[in-house]
Amino acid sequence: MKSFEHAVGSVFQPIFHIVGWLLALCYDLIPNYAVAIVLLTIIIMAVLTPFTIKSTKSMMAMQKLQPEIKKLQQKYKGAENRQMLNEEMMKLYREEGANPVGGCLPMLLQMPFLFILYSVIKGLANKVLLHGKLVSAPRYIPTSSKMYHNLIASHGQIKAFGMDLNLKAFSVHSSFAAQVPFFVFVAVAVALQYFQMAQMSNRSKKSGTAIPSQQLMMQRFFPILFAYFYLVIPAAVVLYMIISTVIRIITQDLMFRTGVSNPNKGKDSVLPAGEPKEIPAIEAKPSTPKAANTKPNNKRPSTSRPPTPRPQTNSRSKAKRKRKER
Repeated sequence: MKSFEHAVGSVFQPIFHIVGWLLALCYDLIPNYAVAIVLLTIIIMAVLTPFTIKSTKSMMAMQKLQPEIKKLQQKYKGAENRQMLNEEMMKLYREEGANPVGGCLPMLLQMPFLFILYSVIKGLANKVLLHGKLVSAPRYIPTSSKMYHNLIASHGQIKAFGMDLNLKAFSVHSSFAAQVPFFVFVAVAVALQYFQMAQMSNRSKKSGTAIPSQQLMMQRFFPILFAYFYLVIPAAVVLYMIISTVIRIITQDLMFRTGVSNPNKGKDSVLPAGEPKEIPAIEAKPSTPKAANTKPNNKRPSTSRPPTPRPQTNSRSKAKRKRKER
């Protein structure tokens, strides 16, 4: 196990030194270990935010595709149609710009940074045996930095606001009261992760979109899994997770408000239930009067005269004719 850790550590050595240099630079600006870690977290999240946006888009696209996925699953039932089902689903994912594992991307990206920050924090508290005594020998940070000299003076303690951020929740503490803030850190980190995932679910419920079972499983079990890691890693790394989760919550909220989370924004796509699709108005063309018939009339004008009306006779002339007939 130690040989494996040594091999992995040798690969990440350059990154350890870069992160250590950034942390020392942040400490030079504000000489507080907690504040320096917060500033370092903001820098790291600025790099990861584009991946967070892409992941959120992919997760929203997967939610919108749930009705279509269920139709395909009903159409290609049975083991004999499994290959056809996979092909049709991959085709659907490509057309709609969805990624089945896109929602896990932020969590997956956090893992290497957790390892890197854990190694750097462990290096800050590094001690060596010199003349029979353990003396502080910080690693990964410049020896000329203010942080380096302060760590030497404090014998490797990373103290901020009365907490040694190198300690864990179950480390040996001076008293139970000194141990309580470490458990509070773990509880806040887990609660924020639940809130972040619930933020996605609430967005889906409001739009009437079905929530994938994979996302529900992540929402229930991922924070519990991370809670175990939070209990066995230094408080400095837990602080990093708290700040990074807060930044992701703010990022997602801004995406939902501005519509950036729509994966098919600008495309002709099927909108979730409850959101009517806007139909562009069709401009009515002005009706043009029909052109007058200019075709010459070849028919000759009629020469027949209208019949002359017969003169009306009065009642006295009628009586005279009757008398003559008699």
